[in-house]
Amino acid sequence: QVQLVESGGGLVQAGDSLRLSCAASERTFAAYAMGWFRQAPGKMREFVAAISWSVGTTFYRDSVKGRFTISRDNAKNTVYLQMNSLKTEDTAVYYCAMPRLAKDWRPTRWNLGDFNTWGQGTQVTVSS
Repeated sequence: QVQLVESGGGLVQAGDSLRLSCAASERTFAAYAMGWFRQAPGKMREFVAAISWSVGTTFYRDSVKGRFTISRDNAKNTVYLQMNSLKTEDTAVYYCAMPRLAKDWRPTRWNLGDFNTWGQGTQVTVSS
Protein backbone atom coordinates (compact mmCIF):
# COMPACT_ATOMS: atom_id res chain seq x y z
CA GLN A 1 0.00 0.00 0.00
CA VAL A 2 1.46 3.33 -1.06
CA GLN A 3 1.86 5.90 1.68
CA LEU A 4 1.62 9.63 1.02
CA VAL A 5 3.16 12.20 3.35
CA GLU A 6 2.41 15.91 2.97
CA SER A 7 4.54 18.75 4.28
CA GLY A 8 4.95 22.49 3.88
CA GLY A 9 1.82 23.88 5.47
CA GLY A 10 1.85 26.78 7.89
CA LEU A 11 0.48 30.15 8.94
CA VAL A 12 0.93 32.96 6.44
CA GLN A 13 -0.61 36.33 5.66
CA ALA A 14 -2.87 37.07 2.73
CA GLY A 15 -0.81 37.60 -0.39
CA ASP A 16 2.00 35.30 0.74
CA SER A 17 3.12 32.05 -0.86
CA LEU A 18 3.57 28.46 0.31
CA ARG A 19 4.76 25.30 -1.39
CA LEU A 20 3.29 22.01 -0.30
CA SER A 21 5.04 18.71 -0.96
CA CYS A 22 3.72 15.17 -0.99
CA ALA A 23 6.15 12.27 -0.99
CA ALA A 24 5.04 8.80 -2.05
CA SER A 25 6.59 5.66 -0.63
CA GLU A 26 6.71 3.63 -3.84
CA ARG A 27 8.12 4.07 -7.31
CA THR A 28 4.72 3.14 -8.79
CA PHE A 29 3.96 6.81 -8.12
CA ALA A 30 5.17 7.57 -11.63
CA ALA A 31 2.32 5.58 -13.19
CA TYR A 32 -0.43 7.57 -11.45
CA ALA A 33 -1.96 10.98 -11.85
CA MET A 34 -1.93 12.85 -8.54
CA GLY A 35 -4.34 15.25 -6.95
CA TRP A 36 -4.57 17.86 -4.23
CA PHE A 37 -7.74 18.39 -2.23
CA ARG A 38 -8.59 20.66 0.69
CA GLN A 39 -11.08 20.71 3.51
CA ALA A 40 -12.02 23.82 5.45
CA PRO A 41 -13.73 23.61 8.86
CA GLY A 42 -17.37 22.65 8.51
CA LYS A 43 -17.09 22.10 4.77
CA MET A 44 -16.76 19.12 2.48
CA ARG A 45 -13.42 18.11 1.04
CA GLU A 46 -13.00 19.71 -2.38
CA PHE A 47 -10.80 19.19 -5.39
CA VAL A 48 -7.97 21.70 -5.92
CA ALA A 49 -5.69 20.45 -8.68
CA ALA A 50 -4.52 17.36 -10.52
CA ILE A 51 -1.56 16.42 -12.69
CA SER A 52 -1.20 13.56 -15.13
CA TRP A 53 1.39 10.85 -14.62
CA SER A 54 3.73 11.53 -17.53
CA VAL A 55 3.63 14.74 -19.58
CA GLY A 56 2.36 16.80 -16.67
CA THR A 57 -1.01 17.88 -17.99
CA THR A 58 -2.76 19.83 -15.24
CA PHE A 59 -6.28 20.74 -14.19
CA TYR A 60 -7.42 23.21 -11.50
CA ARG A 61 -10.55 24.34 -9.77
CA ASP A 62 -11.55 27.77 -11.02
CA SER A 63 -10.87 29.61 -7.76
CA VAL A 64 -7.16 28.76 -7.77
CA LYS A 65 -6.37 29.10 -11.47
CA GLY A 66 -3.52 31.55 -12.01
CA ARG A 67 -2.49 31.37 -8.33
CA PHE A 68 -1.70 27.69 -7.70
CA THR A 69 0.61 25.43 -9.68
CA ILE A 70 0.77 21.66 -9.36
CA SER A 71 3.93 19.90 -10.47
CA ARG A 72 5.71 16.61 -9.92
CA ASP A 73 9.16 15.08 -9.85
CA ASN A 74 8.85 11.39 -10.64
CA ALA A 75 12.52 10.79 -9.82
CA LYS A 76 11.75 11.91 -6.24
CA ASN A 77 8.26 10.35 -6.05
CA THR A 78 6.98 13.78 -5.07
CA VAL A 79 4.14 16.07 -6.13
CA TYR A 80 4.07 19.76 -5.27
CA LEU A 81 1.50 22.50 -4.93
CA GLN A 82 2.89 26.01 -5.26
CA MET A 83 0.37 28.45 -3.81
CA ASN A 84 0.81 32.14 -4.55
CA SER A 85 -1.32 35.18 -3.70
CA LEU A 86 -2.96 33.25 -0.90
CA LYS A 87 -6.36 34.38 0.32
CA THR A 88 -8.10 33.83 3.64
CA GLU A 89 -10.56 31.54 1.88
CA ASP A 90 -7.66 29.20 1.03
CA THR A 91 -7.43 28.28 4.71
CA ALA A 92 -7.92 24.50 4.99
CA VAL A 93 -6.24 21.18 5.56
CA TYR A 94 -4.65 20.18 2.26
CA TYR A 95 -4.45 16.53 1.23
CA CYS A 96 -2.64 14.85 -1.61
CA ALA A 97 -4.26 11.82 -3.15
CA MET A 98 -3.58 9.01 -5.60
CA PRO A 99 -6.36 7.71 -7.85
CA ARG A 100 -7.60 4.15 -7.94
CA LEU A 101 -6.41 3.51 -11.47
CA ALA A 102 -2.93 3.82 -12.92
CA LYS A 103 -2.55 5.91 -16.08
CA ASP A 104 -6.03 7.37 -15.63
CA TRP A 105 -6.65 10.99 -16.57
CA ARG A 106 -9.82 13.04 -16.38
CA PRO A 107 -9.25 16.24 -18.37
CA THR A 108 -12.26 18.09 -16.99
CA ARG A 109 -13.38 16.60 -13.70
CA TRP A 110 -12.08 14.66 -10.72
CA ASN A 111 -14.23 13.43 -7.82
CA LEU A 112 -13.38 12.24 -4.33
CA GLY A 113 -14.37 8.72 -5.30
CA ASP A 114 -11.73 8.61 -8.02
CA PHE A 115 -9.04 8.50 -5.31
CA ASN A 116 -8.34 5.74 -2.81
CA THR A 117 -5.02 6.68 -1.26
CA TRP A 118 -4.71 9.81 0.89
CA GLY A 119 -2.07 11.56 2.91
CA GLN A 120 -2.63 12.71 6.47
CA GLY A 121 -3.05 16.34 5.48
CA THR A 122 -1.18 19.55 6.19
CA GLN A 123 -2.78 22.68 7.65
CA VAL A 124 -2.65 25.94 5.70
CA THR A 125 -3.88 29.02 7.54
CA VAL A 126 -4.04 32.39 5.79
CA SER A 127 -4.61 35.41 8.00
CA SER A 128 -5.88 38.79 6.83
